[in-house]
Amino acid sequence: MLALKIKDIVFKNPIMVASGTFGYGNEASDLVDLSKFGGIITKSVTRYSREGNPPPRICEVASGMLNSIGLANLGVEDYVQKKIPFLNKIDSNVVINIAGTKIEDYIETLEILEGASGNHVAYEINISCPNINEGGLEFGVSSKLTKSLTKELRSRTDKILIMKLSPNVTSISEIGQAAQEGGADAVSAINTLVGMAIDINSKKPKLSTNMGGLSGPCIKPVALANIFNLYKSLDIPIIGIGGISNDKDVIEFLLAGASLVQLGTINYKYPNLVDSIPQAIKDYFKLNSISDINEIIGALKSDD
Repeated sequence: MLALKIKDIVFKNPIMVASGTFGYGNEASDLVDLSKFGGIITKSVTRYSREGNPPPRICEVASGMLNSIGLANLGVEDYVQKKIPFLNKIDSNVVINIAGTKIEDYIETLEILEGASGNHVAYEINISCPNINEGGLEFGVSSKLTKSLTKELRSRTDKILIMKLSPNVTSISEIGQAAQEGGADAVSAINTLVGMAIDINSKKPKLSTNMGGLSGPCIKPVALANIFNLYKSLDIPIIGIGGISNDKDVIEFLLAGASLVQLGTINYKYPNLVDSIPQAIKDYFKLNSISDINEIIGALKSDD
C-alpha cells in the first residue's frame, strides 16, 4: 500500500530522513528504529573535511530554525572508513548526500564512494546549500551548470541520482528540467530558504555568517508550491521537503506531486515520528478507499 519504486529500488514507505538531521545515521540509532524509514539520507559529505562555519551557527525562529553549519563533515575518505560499515547494517535504503564547491569536488567524491564497499542505493546531490560562502549554490541557480553536473555524475554511477533543488531561484522548474535532461532519476525539493535573525539588544545577527538556511513549518507553503510546479513540469519522481511535521503534511505533499518526502527540522523535536506516520497514512488511505500510494501522488484537484 505504501511501497513504491524509483528505478528498481523499492522504498517500503514514503518517509525519509532529510540530510543532516540524523547526522550520519548512527547518531540517532538509539532513539529510533532506522529500519522503519523508507530511506535514510546522511549529512553532506565533501571531497575534503570541513570544519564548517564558526558559532553561533544555529538559532530558533518563529515556526522554524536558521542554520549556518557550513557543511561541516569529516571528508569522503574518512567517511568511507568510519561511516560506511555502520550504514551497511541499516535495514533501509541509504542515500548519501554529496556537496562540493566545484564540479571536480562532486566527481571525485562520487568516484571514491563508488569504489567503496557500500550498500547505499542512491546519491542526493546538494547543489543548493545557502550557508556556505563559495560554490555550491551557483550550481543550483544555473540550468546549464545543473545539467552539466548531472550528466557528469550520471556517467559515473548506476545508482539512483537525485538532484536537490534550491527555492532561491527564479524558476525551480527550469532547474528541475535541466536535472532531468542531464539524467537525474529524481529531484528533491526544497532546500532551505535564505533567512536572517537579529538580536535587538546586541544589534548583531544571531548567526556568525549573518544569514543562513531557514527550515521548519514556516517554509511548508513555499515548499508545496514548488512541488506543485515541479510536478507539472517533470516526468521523474519528486521528493518533497519543507516543514513536514505530521501525517497530514505528508499527504499534502503527495497530493501536490511528491512521491516521497523527507522529515527534517521536526526530527530535532520528535525523532521517532516514523513510529506513527505510516500507520496514520494507511488509515487515511482506508478512509478514502485508496489502495496504492500511486493513486494519490499528484491527485490534487486544481483548475491549473
